[in-house]
Amino acid sequence: MSELAFKPIIPSEGLCVLHLFYRVDKALWQALPVARQIEAKDHLEAVIDEARKWEKFQILTFSVLARADIGFMIVGPDLQQVNALEKQIASSLGPNVLQPVYTYLSLTEKSEYTTTEAEYAEELRSKENLTPGTPAFEEKLAAWKERIKYYTQTRMYPTLPDWEYICFYPMNKKRLPGQNWYALDFAKRRELMLGHARVGRNYAGRVTQLVTGSTGLDDWEWGVTLFAHDPYDIKSIVYEMRFDEVSHGYAEFGPFYNGLTLPLPEIFTRLQL
Repeated sequence: MSELAFKPIIPSEGLCVLHLFYRVDKALWQALPVARQIEAKDHLEAVIDEARKWEKFQILTFSVLARADIGFMIVGPDLQQVNALEKQIASSLGPNVLQPVYTYLSLTEKSEYTTTEAEYAEELRSKENLTPGTPAFEEKLAAWKERIKYYTQTRMYPTLPDWEYICFYPMNKKRLPGQNWYALDFAKRRELMLGHARVGRNYAGRVTQLVTGSTGLDDWEWGVTLFAHDPYDIKSIVYEMRFDEVSHGYAEFGPFYNGLTLPLPEIFTRLQL
């Protein structure tokens, strides 16, 4: 499966991200001979282990709370490989044993509202009274460039954390009379998003967020994946952000899927497979 006989489909920017949520059809599973069940579980583990060796591929497995049984988050550069892996996962435990509950396709992306180098240089000049070319100016500008480089890298080519709790939900920006995000001018949208981001920074070290773009790829415009050690922090950040104008004025949210990141053998045990 790692050597596909098809031309890779690699986005010009970012990585492909696919969220998969399945429920196990216990009747179909229990109808399989015990030897076939063991073989099927070993096969799914082997499929995931092999895919984790692919260049720039990451796969998380998690036990989904209530709404599904098992979830996968796949991040990789080649949509051909992502698709092949998806099909292998779907059939791995036997025909129709894994029943899809929800899926989501998106791409990693950087924010269009990030401060540009020219804008930051103007801030240093106008707000901090620093003159371009002076050591103080150049030192601050160099530090800013490093921060932006790190930010862009973590948004576009993230390393998924191995934290215990994962939450995923899709969202849109509203397009209603009087609440049309896209009718606002860029400066206003940027101002609102910078305020929104400040709320998120209060949870640094407690919540890691990955926002991926899905306009034209799925039914919503963005997918939001949150990672935490404590589910309270997920509840808290989502609640606090509801009071931010970006959320209460312009955001629409889809279903929330929560899970515990675990290795497949433990998920199988919890599902009594």
